[in-house]
Amino acid sequence: MVKPIVKDVMFLMQPSQPAQAADIPTAKDLMDTLLAHKGHCVGLAANMIGVRKNIIVVLIGEMPFVMLNPCITAHSAESYEAEEGCLSLTGTRTANRYQRIEVTYQNMMMQKCKGTYQGFMAQIIQHEIDHCHGILI
Repeated sequence: MVKPIVKDVMFLMQPSQPAQAADIPTAKDLMDTLLAHKGHCVGLAANMIGVRKNIIVVLIGEMPFVMLNPCITAHSAESYEAEEGCLSLTGTRTANRYQRIEVTYQNMMMQKCKGTYQGFMAQIIQHEIDHCHGILI
């Protein structure tokens, strides 16, 4: 189900809680909401739809990719300054992002997974993980 985007900065700045199997419906809502905004959005975190759980979704091409309890376990030494926007905020802001990251997470079946991402995909994932920690651009 497509959910409204939260714009309350005080809510967004609260850290999220670990996701459990019972939170899979929230992950599905997050995917639906991202797809509804895919013309101008490439990622969302659960707190952006009003649920303080560690769940993010990013677009890989046309497909939404969900990560539950994502955690950056390693990153490159190289970083860069990115100009980013956010559906929950107006305008754009700069953020420092690593060029490459390694992430552990759980998939929709709560299986442990690990992935390495670089470039724009790494940037999106870092932005959404920041949301889970209550960090805004």
